Amino acid sequence: MMRAMIHRGPDDEGYEELPLGSDDAGPVAGFGFRRLAILDLSPAGHQPMFDPASGNCLVFNGEIYNFRHLRARLMVEGVRFRSTGDTEVLLQALTHWGERALEEVEGMFAFAFYEAATRRVLLARDPVGIKPLYVSASNGRLVFASEVRAILASGLVSDELSPAGIAGFLMYGAPQDPLTVHRDIRSFPCGARQWIRFARDSETIEFERQYRFWRFPKIDFAFDETSATQEIRRTLEGVVGNHLAADVKTGFFLSAGLDSTALASLATRAVGRVGTYSVGFESASMPSELAAARETARILGSDHTEVMVDESSIRGWWDDWLAAADRPSVDGLNSFIISGAVKRAGVTVVFSGLGADELFGGYANFRRVRYLAPLLRSLSVLPRSVRRAGAAALSGLFPARYRTRLSGLADSSGRTTDLSVELKQFLPASELVRLGLRADDLGLRPDYLSDESHTELEFDTDDPFTIVSRVETYLYMGNTLLRDSDVNSMAHSLELRVPFVARPMLELAGRIPPRLHFNGKAPGKRLLRRALADVIPAHVLQRPKTGFSLPVNDWLHDQLRESCEAAVAVTAGIPFLDRQEVRSLWDGFVAGHHHTYWMKPLLLVTLGEYVDRLNVPSSYAV
Repeated sequence: MMRAMIHRGPDDEGYEELPLGSDDAGPVAGFGFRRLAILDLSPAGHQPMFDPASGNCLVFNGEIYNFRHLRARLMVEGVRFRSTGDTEVLLQALTHWGERALEEVEGMFAFAFYEAATRRVLLARDPVGIKPLYVSASNGRLVFASEVRAILASGLVSDELSPAGIAGFLMYGAPQDPLTVHRDIRSFPCGARQWIRFARDSETIEFERQYRFWRFPKIDFAFDETSATQEIRRTLEGVVGNHLAADVKTGFFLSAGLDSTALASLATRAVGRVGTYSVGFESASMPSELAAARETARILGSDHTEVMVDESSIRGWWDDWLAAADRPSVDGLNSFIISGAVKRAGVTVVFSGLGADELFGGYANFRRVRYLAPLLRSLSVLPRSVRRAGAAALSGLFPARYRTRLSGLADSSGRTTDLSVELKQFLPASELVRLGLRADDLGLRPDYLSDESHTELEFDTDDPFTIVSRVETYLYMGNTLLRDSDVNSMAHSLELRVPFVARPMLELAGRIPPRLHFNGKAPGKRLLRRALADVIPAHVLQRPKTGFSLPVNDWLHDQLRESCEAAVAVTAGIPFLDRQEVRSLWDGFVAGHHHTYWMKPLLLVTLGEYVDRLNVPSSYAV
C-alpha cells in the first residue's frame, strides 16, 4: 500500500503495528505513511508519530494552519514539543483534548489516531474534504488510505466495479461520495469522525457512530454590505498568512481571474516577491489566458513562469494524466499539466484559488437558478408538451453545451434544490436507463445520488443562493475539483493549498446573508471584488468570468482520437452497461463534434482508461 503512494510522499516512510485487543499477540492496527516533508524537514517530523508519554500514535495527511496558536496553548498546559511542525501539535491536541481537538484545528486533513489507553482508532476528515480518505470494511478487516489505488494494492479488497458508483460518475463527471466506482470502497464523509475498536467478545471490528463535527453556521443577519466586505478582507488576509507556513519553496497558480490573483496579491503584501505560474496552449479555437496573467504578474512584480502546451506534447501529457488517475474523472488535465511544470521549477507547495466561486457566487448557476426555478414551477402545472415548448423558449439562458438538457428540465419540479442538482448533470436520466443503469435498481434517488449525499447537502433552507452554494460546494467542488486537484498535484509530489476553503472562510461565507451577494447586474463574487478592490489590478476586476480550460475537444477528434476509441471499446465491455448504447452515445458525440461539450465524450473515455488500467502497475513519472 505504501509503495502504491510513493508519489504522495517521496521523502520518508514509516510503518508501525499497534495492538487492538487485550492480548498483545492479538489483532493489530497497521499504520503506514509516506512523507512529503513541508514543515520541520528533520527526522523529528517522521510518521507514524508517537507520543512517548501516552503511547498514542498518529498518521496524518494534510496541514494544520493554526498549529502555532495551538502549540502555544498546549505549552501553557505543560506540553513539551520535540519538533517544530504541525503533526506533533495535532497529536498532542488529540492526546490532551480528545475529540474536542477537532473543534479547534483549522486545516486540511485526513488522519488516523491510535489511542493507546483504549486501543481504539479515530478516523477524521476536514470540514469539506480537501484531503481524501477512503475506507473498505469487509471480512473482519478495515482498510483505509488516501487513495483508492493503495486500498486495492493491499490485496485485501476486491476491485469489482460498482454499478451505482459508475452511474454517479456518468451523471456528474466524477464518482459521488460516499460511493466510488468500486463496490467495496467508500469515501469517508467530510467533516466527520468515527472511532473504531476491536470487540473482544465477538472478535470483530466494531464501528462507533459517525459524528459530524462541522457544519456551515447559521446566517448572521447583523451583517450589512460594509461589514461583510471588511470581514472578508480581514479573514482572507489572516488565512493567507497562515497558509504561507512552509519550510520549502512555495508558488502560486496564476490565471487571468480574480481568485488566484487575490491570493498572489495578498501573499505579496505579506512576504514580498512570490513565484507565479500560468499555463497556455496552442489552439485556433480557444483564447489563451497567458497575456492577462502575464500583465498581472508584471503589476505584482512576481517571479513569473509560463508553461506552453503545444500539440506535439499533448499525447505525452494525456497518457501520464490518465496513468496518474486514482479514479475516472472528466476534469483535472489542466491541474496535472501545471502541477508538473511547477514541481519541475522546484516548488513543493502551490496555492490555488479554488473555492471562491462556490462560496461567493461566481458561477452562472447562482443567477440561473434564481430566475429559472420560479418559471419551471409555473410550467410544472401545464401538460408536458407545453412544458417542453416553454423550456425550449428558455434556451437563451444557457450556453450551447447545456441546451440538450432542456427537455429534461421541462420535467423538473422547479424546486430550487432539484434544479440546482439537475444543472450539474452531464447526461439525462433517460440516457443512463438506456445504458442499463436504472436509479431505483441501484438503490439511488432519481437524481442518481445516494441518501447520504442528500444528507450532506443540508437542504434546510429555501434560499436559492444558499442551496446553489451547498450543491456547488459538496457535489462539484467536493467530489470533482478537490479530488482532482489533490490527485493531480500529488501525482507530482506537490501539495496544493486552497485558502478560500479554509475553515474561517467557510464559516464566514455561511454567516453572510445571501441577499448581500446580488445587486442588479453586478458581476459574480460582488462582495469579494469589493473587499479586494485595492489589491486586484483593474484589468482583472473588470474581466468577466471565463474559467480556465484546454482545447480538449479539438484533441479528442485529432491527436487523441485513436486512443479514445480504444478506451470507449473497454467501456462498452463493462458487463452491466449496454454495449450498443455505449457505442451509440460515443458515435453521437463524434458526429456532434462542434456542438458537444467535450466533457461528455470524456465520460466514456476516462472510464474505459481507468478500467483498462486496473490490473496494470502504475508507471507514470513522479
